[in-house]
Amino acid sequence: MTGIMQDIKFYDCRVIEGSSTSIILDNGKIEEISRNFTKGAGVRALCGGSWGYTAVEGNIDLKRGVEAASKLAFSMNASTPKEKVDLAAVSSPEVNNLPEIKIDPRDIAVEEKVSLLKSIEEHAKLAGVHSTKVTYLESEFKVQYRSSEGLECEYELLNVGFAVSAVASENGVYQAGRESRFGYGYELFEKENALELAGKAGKTALELLKAKTPKGGEMPVVLDQELAGVFAHEAVGHASEADLVLEGDSILENRIGEQIASPLVTIIDDPTLHEFGYYPFDAEGSESKRTEIIKDGIFNSYLHSRETAAKLGGTPGNCRAQGYSMPVVRMSNTFIDNGDSRFEEMLEEVKDGMYLVGSRGGQVNTGEGIFQFNAEKGYLIKNGELTGLVRDVSLSGKTLEILNRVTLVGNDLKMTAGRCGKAGQLVPVSDGSPHIAISKALVGGA
Repeated sequence: MTGIMQDIKFYDCRVIEGSSTSIILDNGKIEEISRNFTKGAGVRALCGGSWGYTAVEGNIDLKRGVEAASKLAFSMNASTPKEKVDLAAVSSPEVNNLPEIKIDPRDIAVEEKVSLLKSIEEHAKLAGVHSTKVTYLESEFKVQYRSSEGLECEYELLNVGFAVSAVASENGVYQAGRESRFGYGYELFEKENALELAGKAGKTALELLKAKTPKGGEMPVVLDQELAGVFAHEAVGHASEADLVLEGDSILENRIGEQIASPLVTIIDDPTLHEFGYYPFDAEGSESKRTEIIKDGIFNSYLHSRETAAKLGGTPGNCRAQGYSMPVVRMSNTFIDNGDSRFEEMLEEVKDGMYLVGSRGGQVNTGEGIFQFNAEKGYLIKNGELTGLVRDVSLSGKTLEILNRVTLVGNDLKMTAGRCGKAGQLVPVSDGSPHIAISKALVGGA
């Protein structure tokens, strides 16, 4: 092993210890109350151009973990040598900006939490709603990082959140309304009116049953903060992740310094914000930092790990992992920055088109730069005013075309919390935007 260690240029360890609580109410009945504990470590070792990685669960012997990862790296480098990997330099991060917790959820009795969920469920179950589900999630975890370069740092976080869904049906047609909020500390329930949100979910399901499916086609559109935020995250954020760029799977390859969007568009990724994607340092011990991906329409920066930053030039700080999985380049809190337009101005600008609201998922191809997102609902815009509610609408197109067709950016930025999937891992993120107006986009309907 001594000979192997001489060939290992770098190793690091991430130790994660914590617990999570979930409570699920299905149609008013308790389906699950669970509390899970986790303790483990992810260990990486670098030999030449090969990474060795091992995960250790339970009682952690870091020495053995480093040896196992080192053997893997050495073996891979010996059998299939790759181009030598360099790592961008990092210094010890400052951990002094953690979210302040005013009400510790661990001090709240489970019975009180269940009672709150039952109230949320009752407010969602409006007349005509036949199915409801309410979920409460809470997780506390401590992250410790150390590397062969002498870096040592740690932090603790405590997340809280809830989600409510309501389903209504008529003549074999089903429609759903959903609302969720995630943050830090039980004071989330003081900041957010959970009962009002539950009623909104039920109302949305019932309204969508009566809504019509519009005729699709190309038209001017206004996107609400949630759907515009999904566009920023999925179509732009993923394409700016430097590992995908190096794999040849991004339309933004070799585009730094180019005007790729309307001068009104600035898109930022910022893990220092106390949103759901917050972290003080990433999975490589790099201090978190704000990145202006697009600044006034000009493509400005990729998101980087230490490896991609060394290859492409840039600053690391965007490498994340679910638990003690292998770290990969990831977003955090990604958003279109505020402009100075009002929502009413946008309706007047569009005149005749569609207002698309909320998100029900979709898909993006970062290599070809095309996307398709499903909106929760839409409203027809006629003569600059909102008219009929419509359902089953989607937005699709080419990322760079849509970026260049943004004609107005609102002053009402709003963030939405969620989870982002990549490399088989889910991590907490937030994305957001103000309202934005687009001169022409393809809207799918009947």
